Amino acid sequence: MKYSKEIQEALAKRLPVVALESTIISHGMPYPENVETGRMLEDEIRQLGAVPATIAIIQGQITVGLEPNELEYLGKEGRRITKVSRRDLPIVVSGSMDGATTVASTMIIAAMAGIRIFATGGIGGVHRGAQESMDISADLRELSMTSVAVVSAGVKSILDIGLTLEYLETMGVPVLSFGTDEFPAFYSRESGFDSPFRMDSPESIASMLNAKWQLGLEGGVLIANPVPEEYSYEKSKIDEAIDKALAEATSQNIKGKAVTPFLLSRIKELTAGQSLVSNIELARNNARLAARIAVAMHAMHSD
Repeated sequence: MKYSKEIQEALAKRLPVVALESTIISHGMPYPENVETGRMLEDEIRQLGAVPATIAIIQGQITVGLEPNELEYLGKEGRRITKVSRRDLPIVVSGSMDGATTVASTMIIAAMAGIRIFATGGIGGVHRGAQESMDISADLRELSMTSVAVVSAGVKSILDIGLTLEYLETMGVPVLSFGTDEFPAFYSRESGFDSPFRMDSPESIASMLNAKWQLGLEGGVLIANPVPEEYSYEKSKIDEAIDKALAEATSQNIKGKAVTPFLLSRIKELTAGQSLVSNIELARNNARLAARIAVAMHAMHSD
């Protein structure tokens, strides 16, 4: 593993650190918006008193904290960079390949580095039609095993939200929503599903995380943070775009890892680019909350 100088110093001094994934840079949006978004998320975290650790694999080396030229490289290469989940890590590392980390692999690497808080856009989950396809994201199992808290705008709207919540309950993963009783659905604050728990301050979330891990309850926590109201879509409108994109993916026989990038790209087209704006703003919102939780946890352990 390689650490940037900033992260080395932060970990040595036990400063609050927030992990960031790199799939959002290489696969989540086009260049140059992806690089601009990556830098913006890091800046937001720094402004709130925490240290950002964007994670990726560069020429087979697990890298915690990207240098500006490495971030630019990932953005320009885009989808030519291998998307890396748990199963792909040993292949990409041993093959000296470049890799963009998903939620699952970012959690694994963050835990290796001793980072407890991770901000992303939206996690993967149970795909629609999973009863037949068995398409369930590795993100969910990782949440049950790896002790990292994930701040996300709920789960991606393209998924089966009800089944995703059921799966997380079965796996014993605490799920809470920040400042709302309804579980958020990525582009929309509305999902039609109640959140299992609600918390209204970063301090109460930090206290809960502290209690969980001190009790020896291994595994992560999903902190669902709704997209800001001014960037939220009406549920009916975003569902219409998603249904159309899903039908096109099926007709074109798009499967596996290719599904999510195709759907996000098509939804962007169907919403005249507004979904990309929402995507960027919800990621910014999640970075802010993650930084505030990390700072609150740091203060708690410093007392």
